[in-house]
Amino acid sequence: MRRLRGGLLALVVITSAAAAGVVEPQNFWDGPMQGETPMALAGAQVVDAEAVATLKQRGALLLDVAQSPIKPENMAPDALWRPIHMSIPGAVWLAGAGSGDSSPVFQSRFDERLAGLTGGGKEKPIVVFCHPQCWGSWNAAKRLVMRGYAHVYWFRDGVEGWQEKFEVAPVQPDLAWAEAKK
Repeated sequence: MRRLRGGLLALVVITSAAAAGVVEPQNFWDGPMQGETPMALAGAQVVDAEAVATLKQRGALLLDVAQSPIKPENMAPDALWRPIHMSIPGAVWLAGAGSGDSSPVFQSRFDERLAGLTGGGKEKPIVVFCHPQCWGSWNAAKRLVMRGYAHVYWFRDGVEGWQEKFEVAPVQPDLAWAEAKK
């Protein structure tokens, strides 16, 4: 009987660890962008679609950091490529801003665009999202927390989580973000 209790205790500990999910990295995630993500992000609040709707009504900046679709190979090299991306209405799409890139150039570009979107203040509430099981939104939210933004919200369920409850709309890539990349 004593052996059985020890085995059950070990099973409970293992099950609890598995239920806790992925451990939050110390820095940015630089592995594959698709995959299981942590349940939390230190310094940010994890929110659901209803909370995002409330924050949106109150004027929060909605920051979609989903990757841009890849230009089809059969398109002419000089053909205009403006991918359509479905998102939360009113969101700013900073395609690829959730990269794990920690270079000073990327950080500077991110900082400059966020300063432009927030008027230079760090008090504006910012909701960061992309798709479920996407590290991009976690990275971008972590970057905001590390840069001293006071009200960072991470919407883990992303566009698909929003779409389960509310309407989505097509958005275009943020031109200032895209231009800064060149």
